[in-house]
Amino acid sequence: MAQDKAAPKSDVIMFTNGDQLTGTIERGVGDSIVFKSDTAGEITVPLSKIKELRSHGNFVVIQKNEKSTKVTRHPGALTYQDSTVTIESPSGTPETIPTKNLAYIIDQTTYDKEVAHNPGFLHGWNGSISGGATLIRSTQTGTSFNAGIALIRAIPTVTYLPPKTRTTFNLLESYGKLTQPVIPQTTPPTPPSEAKTSIFHTDAEHDIYFNPRFYALGELSFDHNFAQGLNLQQIYGGGFGWTPLKTPVQQLDLKADVHYEMQTFIQPNPITVDNPRVPDQNLIGSTFGEAYHRNLPGKVVFTESASILPAFNNPDAYSAIAAAGLALPTYKRISLGLNATDNYLNMPAAGYKKNSFQFITSIVYTLK
Repeated sequence: MAQDKAAPKSDVIMFTNGDQLTGTIERGVGDSIVFKSDTAGEITVPLSKIKELRSHGNFVVIQKNEKSTKVTRHPGALTYQDSTVTIESPSGTPETIPTKNLAYIIDQTTYDKEVAHNPGFLHGWNGSISGGATLIRSTQTGTSFNAGIALIRAIPTVTYLPPKTRTTFNLLESYGKLTQPVIPQTTPPTPPSEAKTSIFHTDAEHDIYFNPRFYALGELSFDHNFAQGLNLQQIYGGGFGWTPLKTPVQQLDLKADVHYEMQTFIQPNPITVDNPRVPDQNLIGSTFGEAYHRNLPGKVVFTESASILPAFNNPDAYSAIAAAGLALPTYKRISLGLNATDNYLNMPAAGYKKNSFQFITSIVYTLK
C-alpha cells in the first residue's frame, strides 16, 4: 500500500510583540523578507520586527558587497535571531550574516535556475503577438492586414534580482492593396488601377548589464517602407544604455549607439535620363533614443519611444521615428491594441514624401 507523503513543514516567524505566524519564506530583499501564509497571504516583513525565524527550506544569502552572478553557494536551512541570519552549511560550519549586510535571500530552486546556471536560449521569453485585417469585396477590391510580434527575454526572470542580460525582438508588418476599376470602362478595356501599401520593420537588441542601471548593447534592424520609396534599410550597431527610472509601475531607458546604415530605394521603371536611378546610401551614424513603459490603472499598459538617427558622413540623410501605444485588457490574455507610429526619412526616393504615419488597431495576445 502506498504511504501518504508527510505534509511539508511550515516556516515560523516569531514577532517581537510575541505573535507567531506560520507559512513559507518566498525571498528576501535588503532588510525585509516576503512571507506567504494561509491566514495573511503574501506580506513583506522588516527583519527589525522579527524576534526569531526558522525555515525548513534551503536558501542562499547574497551580501551587499557581492555580485550575484559571481557567487557560488551551497543552499542550506535558514534561521534568524539577534539581527543575524544563519545559513546551515553541508561542511558543518554555518554562515552568519548581519542584517546590515544582507542584499538577497534566494530559495534553492531560484538560485539553481537563475544564478548558478546559465539558462538556455529558449528560456525566459515573454511578450505578445498582435494582428488585424480588413477585407473589401465590391466594385473596389481591397485587402489590408497588420501583424506584430514583440518579445523580451530578461535574465534573471525574477524581477527582484539585479539584471544580467536582456534580449528583445520586434516585428511589424502593415500591408494593403486596393484595386479600382475604370468607370465607365473604355474600349479597348483599361486595366484597373492598384494602390499598394507595404511597411515592414524588425529589430533585435541584446543588452549586457554592468550594474542594474547601466548596460552595453548590440543591435540590428531592417526596414521596408513603400510609402517612402525605401526598398530596404539595414542598421548594425552597438552602444550603451542607462535606466534612470525603474519602479514596478514604470521604466525609462535612454540609449545611444554608433552604427552602420545602408539604404536602398525603389527604382523608377523604366530608368531613363528623365527618371535616373536613385543612388544607395552607405552611412555611418548614431541613434539617440528613449523608451518608456508604464502600467496604468485597470491593467492598461502604455508604451512610448522616440529616436533620432543623424548621419556623420551625410548630414542631410538623417531620420527619426516615434511610436506610442496602449494595450487595453479585454479577456484574460487578450487585449485591444491602439498604436501610432511616425517615420521620418529626410532623403526619401524621388517623388515620395518624407513622412509616413500609421495608426493601427489590433487584437493582442500576451504570451505570459
